[in-house]
Parts: sequence; C-alpha cells; structure tokens
Amino acid sequence: MDDAYVVTEFIEGLVETYPGLQYLDGFPEVKVVIRADASGATYDKVAIISGGGSGHEPAHAGFVGEGMLTASICGDVFASPSVDSILAGIRAVTGPMGCLLIVMNYTGDRLNFGLAAEQARSEGYKIETVIVGDDCALPPLLGIAGRRGLAGTIFVNKIAGAAAAAGLSLADVAAEAKRASQMVGTMGVALSVCTLPGQVTSDRLGPGKMELGLGIHGEPGAAVADLQPVDVVVSHVLKQILSSETNYVPITRGNRVVLMINGLGATPVMELMIAAGKTVPKLQLEFGLAVERVYTGSFMTSLDMAGFSISIMKADQTLLQRLDAPTKAPHWPVGSAGNRPPAKIPVPLPPSRSTKSEESLSRPLQLSEQGRILEAAIEAAVNAVMGMRDSLNDWDSKVGDGDCGSTMYSGATAILDDMKKYYPLNDAAETVNEIGSSVRRAMGGTSGVLYNIFSKAAYARLKANSDSTVTAKQWAEAFEAAIDAVSKYGGASAGYRTLLDALIPALSVLKERLTAGDDSSTAFVLSSEAALAGAESTKDMQAQAGRSSYVSASILATVPDPGAMAAAAWYRAAALAVKAKYEKASS
Repeated sequence: MDDAYVVTEFIEGLVETYPGLQYLDGFPEVKVVIRADASGATYDKVAIISGGGSGHEPAHAGFVGEGMLTASICGDVFASPSVDSILAGIRAVTGPMGCLLIVMNYTGDRLNFGLAAEQARSEGYKIETVIVGDDCALPPLLGIAGRRGLAGTIFVNKIAGAAAAAGLSLADVAAEAKRASQMVGTMGVALSVCTLPGQVTSDRLGPGKMELGLGIHGEPGAAVADLQPVDVVVSHVLKQILSSETNYVPITRGNRVVLMINGLGATPVMELMIAAGKTVPKLQLEFGLAVERVYTGSFMTSLDMAGFSISIMKADQTLLQRLDAPTKAPHWPVGSAGNRPPAKIPVPLPPSRSTKSEESLSRPLQLSEQGRILEAAIEAAVNAVMGMRDSLNDWDSKVGDGDCGSTMYSGATAILDDMKKYYPLNDAAETVNEIGSSVRRAMGGTSGVLYNIFSKAAYARLKANSDSTVTAKQWAEAFEAAIDAVSKYGGASAGYRTLLDALIPALSVLKERLTAGDDSSTAFVLSSEAALAGAESTKDMQAQAGRSSYVSASILATVPDPGAMAAAAWYRAAALAVKAKYEKASS
C-alpha cells in the first residue's frame, strides 16, 4: 500500500463502517474525523479534540463520538498533523462553549497544536489545552522533551468527553482533564518492532529479546532484555510505574485505581487477557490497590508491533462516573463499566430430584418383568461390546486412531458396574438416562459424547410418556429421537460411514415390522439383522465424518467402520436377549 494514501484510505473505511462519523473534505492536507451530529455553529457543549500522528489506530479517530471526542486530527503515519488541519477541526466543531485540545507530549504535536490554538483564539474561539505525558519508562526530568504521551491519553479523552457531555464549562472540563492527566502512568513492552507502510521490517530486536519502555513510534525503548514469562514482565512494569522514588503517579497503598492493558497492534486478544489476569492480583496483593475497572484491548497501537502497555490511573468516584458515562465512540469498551461482582461462581448442579425419583434411583429390590428384560438386554449389549475390544481396535488402527475398542470397553464396563449398583431398572426412562451418565463419566472421545447424546435424547422421549410401562412403539420412537439427535449434533447421516449406518437401517426395519403387526421381540431381532448388514456395508462407503474422512478409499475398503460394527453388535445382542426372555416367559 502506498504510504501517501494509507491515512486517507483508513479514514474512508472508518466512516463507511461507523455512520456516526464524518470527515472534512480536505484530503490529503486536511485529515479530520468529526462527529456527524456536531456542527460548530450550533454545538452547545465544549468540543473535545485530540489527535496526532497516524499508525496508532483506533486512536484517536476511533474514539470520536458522543461522550468522548468531538473531532480527531490525523497526521501522516507517526507525523504530527499540520496546523491547517488542526485549525480546520477546531472551526468545524467548536461552538460558543469553546474547545479543549488534548495533546500528547511530543514536540511536533505541542508546537502544531499550540500554534493552531493561538490562531483559533485570534479568530475568537475559546481554547484550552491539556498536555498528556504518562510515560513511566524514561527518567522524570529528561531535557525539555519530558515524558511521552501514551495510552493513558485514552482515559483523559474519555473523562474530558464525559465532563463536556454533562454540560460543564470549558474551564471545568479542562481542569478535570488536566487532573486526570496527572493521575495516570503507562509503560510498554514490545516483542517486535513495527513495520512502516511500504518499508521492510526492522530486525533491531534480535530473537528471544524484548524491549521495555518503548515509544509508540518504533523508537527504541529504555532497555532491551531477554524474553521473560508474562508475570515477570508485568511485575517489572508495575514496579516501574508505581515506583515511590520516581513518583511518576501519586498512587499509594489503599488507593483506588483503574487499569488499561493495551495491545500494540499485533498481540492476540488471548494474550492481552492473560496479561490482565496476571496484573490485577499483583496490583491487589503486592501494591495494596483496589482495582475498580479493567480495560483490555487494543486502544493505542503502533501499527503491527507485538507487545502491550499497562496504564494505571488513580481513581475516585467522580472519575469512575466519567469513565462509566455512556459514549457512542465506537472503540471505547462498553462492557467495562460498573462495579465488579465476584469473578467466579460455583458450577451449577443438576436440579435436585424429587423424593420419588431419589427412591427410584437405586437398584430395586424386586425387578418387574420389564426390569428383568431391560437388565438382560443391557448386560448382553455391554458383554458383546467388551468381547469385541481387540477387533474394534484393530479395525480402528487402519481407519482411525486405534482406540475405538478400548473406548467402547471403558463405557461398557462402567455401564455394567453402575447397573449392578444403582440403575433403577423398573423405570426404563431413568435407566436410559443413567446409561448416558455412565458413558459421560467413563467414555472419552467423540463416541463418548455421541452415545451420551443418544441416551439423553432417548430419555427425553421416554420421559414424555406418562405410563411407566414402555410399549414397543414408544421404544421405537425413543430410538428414532436418539438417532436424530446424534445426526443433528454429530453432523453425519446415512452413508457417512459411522455408527448411524448400523442404526438407521435397524430403525427402518423396526418401524416397518411393528407396523406390519410383528410381535415386538421378532421385530427387534429382524431389525438387528439390518443393523449388522448396514455395518458390514460401510466397507463400500467413502467416509464423510470423523477421523476416517482423512483416510484413503483403498484402505477404507478393507475394513468396516468400527463404530458401526460396535453399534450393530450391542443392538444385535440386546435383541437376542430380549427374544430369549420373551420365549422363556411364554414357555
């Protein structure tokens, strides 16, 4: 991208994105973003203007909006805006209440904003200026340049904007902004140097190094050090900002503070949040400070620099009200306002069951006929799966990760153990629910989750029946609900080479035979033959789900899908056990 146009093209994209913003038609010399609802002639609040070199986005243009900045003056990348540009901004938004200029402490910005302020005063505008120098990396009295303006400026912008929105006079708004600027300290840490548009990335920082106390224009930091864990870095930065020797900020033990963790352009949100999580307890425990608000994100960047800065500001009730006041500035973090509830709460437990079901959730002393059939079916099913462990692992080693048999064995063992202890076998619905709980506890991998979903969906359908005895038709409906849930959440359907290729044909035959008037045990056995045939047919299918989808067709053709074979095995074993029970009962 051509360096000459990056800023104007950035502004064009910004105002397309946010309808509350406009820009002055003076490109390329005048690059000013203003509130679309603020016209100087009629604006009845103090105008708040900030700005500086570009490359620090979203600062400052992203903070233009009701309750924050009225206008932002954009210079070229890392270059102070011109006097004419600043004047154009002042003229565009300043009404009878006057205008506050918030200027970051860089020589070019001070000179150009200062000259523009003098010119505006001569034109009859009421102008006040506040200089922000929140840098805590450099010695406090370093020549005439002094401390640089960094991310703490964002706090000053917000406090001034809220004071102006509340209708305060120019003198009062300026006083609040000035006081805020004296309460905040910032220090940054960089892991890489930024790349100017159209230029090659600097390799000033060698591998394994970080820069402490850097500026936001790619200028070298106060020191280069070896990379350290984030909590060590945070401790160093906090000690520097809060040092009683340098006295950068008037913060002492027992004070209330607000914290900003500011990304420098190429730091992932995850890493910024980790830094925030390390910083808050250190401020509380090591420095004895009450952290009232935390703002984490990228507010004032340095193009694509990797790293972050920490800003700490002394807070009181008025300042917190200003920070919490509503704003339409698009890049102010709206979710950070308000008092902080406890950071964590206990994990909710399932609703406590009624006394009746508490009683039913233990193995009955006397099994009903349905309970005995259910017990026999479950026992046969899990024994079939346990007996297939080695075969399943062998098939899975060719088409998956080789653990299907072991995973299914773990689930089957847990079901068998739990059934002996507490399955309420006389209550079919609750027993199916407990099978799901056993699976969830003992069975890992995707198959564990899918069988848990299968059980829970079947339970929900069975639970809807008011009668405690479950008919064959109701079992079929529950089976169908379970298959639908596995398909919905697992994403597979018939032909995807999964356990569903055994269960879907079984369901089809089961419904067909029950409708035709077959007795339930016969229908169950016939449907189990369809399950076996379906599982065998997976040899001829191209996988579309699970790890098998990464395996070539030539390998898949040599073995059936292990998940489908396991499903067919337990289904078949359960069917035969039910048939045997019925035959025994009738003989």
